[in-house]
Amino acid sequence: MLALTLRPPPLAKSHLKLGGTPAPARVNGKLVALKVIRLQEEEGTPFTAIREASLLKGLKHANIVLLHDIIHTKETLTLVFEYVHTDLCQYMDKHPGGLHPDNVKLFLFQLLRGLSYIHQRYILHRDLKPQNLLISDTGELKLADFGLARAKSVPSHTYSNEVVTLWYRPPDVLLGSTEYSTCLDMWGVGCIFVEMIQGVAAFPGMKDIQDQLERIFLVLGTPNEDTWPGVHSLPHFKPERFTLYSSKNLRQAWNKLSYVNHAEDLASKLLQCSPKNRLSAQAALSHEYFSDLPPRLWELTDMSSIFTVPNVRLQPEAGESMRAFGKNNSYGKSLSNSKH
Repeated sequence: MLALTLRPPPLAKSHLKLGGTPAPARVNGKLVALKVIRLQEEEGTPFTAIREASLLKGLKHANIVLLHDIIHTKETLTLVFEYVHTDLCQYMDKHPGGLHPDNVKLFLFQLLRGLSYIHQRYILHRDLKPQNLLISDTGELKLADFGLARAKSVPSHTYSNEVVTLWYRPPDVLLGSTEYSTCLDMWGVGCIFVEMIQGVAAFPGMKDIQDQLERIFLVLGTPNEDTWPGVHSLPHFKPERFTLYSSKNLRQAWNKLSYVNHAEDLASKLLQCSPKNRLSAQAALSHEYFSDLPPRLWELTDMSSIFTVPNVRLQPEAGESMRAFGKNNSYGKSLSNSKH
């Protein structure tokens, strides 16, 4: 077993949950997050820690949490991350009822930017959920918690089907499929998109995998070989166990999708039961939903923040005072006063 220590005592919500909670500290005057994993001599360095560290060390992108350094001693493995202020889960908790539509668009664009970057490098995240999307005090969204991430040498590979939190887990994995690719992450994107707009989780299963699947099928329709070729061959698909539902328009389940141009169409192309039908991150970035954003956003270098583009900034959420927002950094000042 790993004995975990934190230096200094934790002051912030967990950023990355592989074996340790990052705690804020200062290194050369700069605030960083340390994750210290104490090693038992007989065990050596845990494989998941090495995997996370090796993957992250090679990723340099504005929308991926930055791993500054890895300090490996005989007794500990310390990962030194950039310190990030809060996460999307906390942000949505602070602003219940759905986020400002413009902010949803900017968060989603950044999520897709980060995913497109890792997917092009044959890396899956595998555990997308709001808690693993960090939000900086300037409004940048950063992919985090790569403890479950996996570099893939071929487009499909056999992985554990226990890797994604139930609410964000795609139906193919719930039904026992272990053959998946980047489409695994894209289901999670669709769930998070709906949650940001609607203010509630898209498929909040309360019991078990069966309940989770029923919630999905209630909206998207119970699959069959016509709508999802190959579904009958999945290990846990037993047609007699599921209620027969017909598919609905997504706005019937989540009415706020109808308030935003092209939002329902994009969500419907991400929330496809059949994994091969899901939009890729790169294709999603070109969807008409984003057509009103400045063209320069598609020309940014990997390490450039979207907020370097003029007039790109978060809007005050409902109930936030305009006075809390500065002229140059409207978002940062509001969050800097939060208690997270």
